[in-house]
Amino acid sequence: MTTAVAAPFRFFSLQVVRTRRLGPSLVRVTFGGSDLQAFHSDGRDQSLSLFLPHPGQPEPVVPLDLGDGWWQAWRELPDDVRAVMRSYTLRSLRRDAEDRTAEIDIDFALHGVEPGAATPAGPASRWASRATPGDRVLLLGPAVADNRAIRFRPPGDTDLVVLWGDETAVPAATAILESLPAGTRVRAWLEVPRAGDIQDVRTEADAEITWLVRHDVPHCLKGVGGAPTPMAVDAVRAARLPRAERPYVWMAGESGRVKALRRHFVGERGVDRRRVTFVGYWRQGMTEEQLRAAE
Repeated sequence: MTTAVAAPFRFFSLQVVRTRRLGPSLVRVTFGGSDLQAFHSDGRDQSLSLFLPHPGQPEPVVPLDLGDGWWQAWRELPDDVRAVMRSYTLRSLRRDAEDRTAEIDIDFALHGVEPGAATPAGPASRWASRATPGDRVLLLGPAVADNRAIRFRPPGDTDLVVLWGDETAVPAATAILESLPAGTRVRAWLEVPRAGDIQDVRTEADAEITWLVRHDVPHCLKGVGGAPTPMAVDAVRAARLPRAERPYVWMAGESGRVKALRRHFVGERGVDRRRVTFVGYWRQGMTEEQLRAAE
């Protein structure tokens, strides 16, 4: 059930191997399948497209038999039949050379699955919160390790790496941190909904990591009417960065915050815009379908 799409990307037919709750807002789903022998990635912030079934469907519906025409045919399917597509980043890839098996981890940020949530959960959060071994998915991912869906690319002369990500970018940011060699200077801010979402990050880099917890915002960071001000912007603007001649900045998460942080680094701190990577993973108040239509 595999179809070449446009090298270096192709479809992979996978199934859930196990799940593990990382915190109140995060769950890790491990996928396996023989198709993963052809999956290759250098990791870091590798972007993937995941296709999920609707409740009651044994597997996601994507017309792979149409070859390169799958996209248009998929879009024309009824909403309650067409597989749900969501974008994620690869958390980790493991291979066992002895028995020729492989697994990948994808971390899901859960929204609205808790009882009494103000905003109902979307289809991906519902699926991830209920995923069990054997559940089937399709993944559109890389067959070539170095591909255009990897955005973290610091220039060779970088003397300071600066990172920011919210919970949707924590998997990518932590994978980046784990990949950096000893001696790399890093200043990172990772924003999560709850204190229980904070993770231990193992890195050989010389990294200072600050976790920002939205639901524990102190009174001094609240604006008019008690509404939280943009925590990410406030924290980064107030920080003193290590002295650096050639910094590289990577930011990913909610597009409004990412844009505000880019303006801060380029406009206020004078970082060369060519040394700033910024990726909007989602937009406040919009579903991925709405965002895709707007783009």
